[in-house]
Amino acid sequence: MFIKVKVIPSSKAESITPKKEDSFEVCVKEDPIQGMASMRVIEILVEHLHLKKGKLRLIRGFKKRNKIFEILD
Repeated sequence: MFIKVKVIPSSKAESITPKKEDSFEVCVKEDPIQGMASMRVIEILVEHLHLKKGKLRLIRGFKKRNKIFEILD
């Protein structure tokens, strides 16, 4: 299963907003430097979706705001 995520880095507060069944908007406090924002997005999604950390993989959008994640079996 794939999940589309729009990331808003350098926000004042962290939040996750479902847009559709398979898409979210995630605000993180981290700056988009050296993948810190992406790492925090993974942590937030894993907690929200009740997954283990190794079950979520970033497959597209490593340096962009729009990212695609894959949930592994």
